[in-house]
Amino acid sequence: MTPRVLLPVLQMINNTELFHTLLAKGEIRLRAGPLFDVIPKPLPAGFDFGRIEGMMLGLAVGDALGNTTESWNPWERRARHGEIRDYLPNWQSGERTGLPSDDTQLAFWTLEQLLADGGLIPANLAARFCRERIFGIGATVRGFIRNCTSGVPWYRCGPRSAGNGALMRIAPLVIPHLKAPSPALWCDVALAAMLTHNDSGSTAACLAYVSILWHLLHLSTPPEPAWWPRTYVAVARGLEEDTYRPRGGAFPGFSGPIWRFVEDALEAAFSRGLSVLEACGLWNSGAYLLETVPSVLYILMRHAHDPEEAIVRAVNDTFDNDTIAAVVGAAVGALHGRENLPPRWLQGLTGRTGAHDDGRVFELLDAARERWGQQGNLPGAGPAGKDS
Repeated sequence: MTPRVLLPVLQMINNTELFHTLLAKGEIRLRAGPLFDVIPKPLPAGFDFGRIEGMMLGLAVGDALGNTTESWNPWERRARHGEIRDYLPNWQSGERTGLPSDDTQLAFWTLEQLLADGGLIPANLAARFCRERIFGIGATVRGFIRNCTSGVPWYRCGPRSAGNGALMRIAPLVIPHLKAPSPALWCDVALAAMLTHNDSGSTAACLAYVSILWHLLHLSTPPEPAWWPRTYVAVARGLEEDTYRPRGGAFPGFSGPIWRFVEDALEAAFSRGLSVLEACGLWNSGAYLLETVPSVLYILMRHAHDPEEAIVRAVNDTFDNDTIAAVVGAAVGALHGRENLPPRWLQGLTGRTGAHDDGRVFELLDAARERWGQQGNLPGAGPAGKDS
């Protein structure tokens, strides 16, 4: 079927049908794993929306703490700044303020569009990403925008890329599903992920990470260390269809899916007692998901019980530190809630999603709480079926 015929059809069906239509037509690089039949476990009665605020603000804080030294060698970063535990002074004002990069922008633009549409409309989200300047835009998202603005259908705009640009912005997809969890959550995540990065490793990583976030919203105490890689692998192994190879490091012979690398490397590193710096030095910690995913999970294995230390380790001990800290920050924020993030970080956060909209992230979270977080309406009941 040609795009001119397919697109009007897609505009008339819901996202679950849309996802399965695109998957069947080979438009989405992904296996149809068992996850898409799983109903997320309903949230407990009296669920605290502060966990969602923690998730989103943890993302913004991690991004802001890391973005001033993004892509620096950890040893160079330490030599110049010591251990970073707060925002670095702004080069213009000298104030210690938390400024966003593309991680915060794209995540909160996603939330903004979800609020505007009452849920995910992929074509509208694609258009939103093209509307304003993106700080520190990556090559893959640049390619997506080039495709989108030249008239390519939204579902064909995402380059095939195993970069971490979809993973860094995917957390807000859980929010519209808080009241009535259903398998539609997984379809929404897959559609939002492939929008910019149409790669099975990337979309599988987004789905596995959102599954982790959903689990964390139910927990009152941190899980055991091995839970992190095993939970990731349990989801991703049924979804990935591509093969990846390291760009360097201590695993030159590896060739396989990202989940296999996670399974092979992380618990072995943990059993040796390696620090985050040591472990990430083995597999590298750049924007390539074969590096980002194990780095995020290893930090959480070692430090998820302490949200401040988890984010500090991501900021100081990794290469692509703003994104890794954003992804780690969202996870520990979902686990511990807004109230357990350091107040100095929240107070110093500008809350921007653009150049001059200070406080915007807080406005969006207030709107999300009003729309999807009313205490009396949680949890929502999904249809009968498997539970996650």
